[in-house]
Amino acid sequence: MHINPDKCVGCGSCVPYCPMRAISVTDVAVVDQDECVECDICYRAGVCPVDAFELPVLEYPRILRQVFSDPLVSHPGTNVPGRGTEEMKTNEVTGRFRRGHVGIAVELGRPGTGTRLYNAEKVAQAVAPFGVKFEKHNPLTQLMVDENTGKFKEDCLQEKVLSAIVEFDCLEEQVVPILTAIKEVAKDLDTVFSLDICSRTREDGTVPSEELAKKAGFTPSLNGKTNVGLGRPLAEEE
Repeated sequence: MHINPDKCVGCGSCVPYCPMRAISVTDVAVVDQDECVECDICYRAGVCPVDAFELPVLEYPRILRQVFSDPLVSHPGTNVPGRGTEEMKTNEVTGRFRRGHVGIAVELGRPGTGTRLYNAEKVAQAVAPFGVKFEKHNPLTQLMVDENTGKFKEDCLQEKVLSAIVEFDCLEEQVVPILTAIKEVAKDLDTVFSLDICSRTREDGTVPSEELAKKAGFTPSLNGKTNVGLGRPLAEEE
């Protein structure tokens, strides 16, 4: 984001709207370009009395900031806005998560801190040795140069985004060691993350992922997203 210094009157009305605290005011308001995630919240807030905000033309790799941070912009590789993935919300149609498997997602930068993409690479490289299947329809996976190692493209690692999700599928028996590995890599991250785990509910109503998370030392919250299976056409069972 750019603030036109010839228009800005230094009122500071825009400052509270930046989730990354990237706007500061001396004589006029200035955006710290290294901290800005191009979410466009300051622009859409419409609080500038002189319309000093100007949307820049973004090139790669900086445009990654916008597609991961602006919920009104869709990822070109998935056609999904926001973090660019539908996760488990359409599982009855996509069939991403099968019985005997568990889906795990690491939502980096959430809540409210943002993340450099090198943090996403660290998480991906921590879980890749377990042979996990990274979700193809996830823009972070599309930034990888090697899914077997979790290595990302070098030119994107320093880009900062509001939030990004490392998302993958694994077998039930892999969950505990994978969650343990995530606990370990968390010590090397300079951001926060929300940890998600999902699985197909058994016929008796029990949830396999709940049991596995507890076994790994977590206390899962079960008031998350629930897929009730109303989408059509239904994915075929294997």
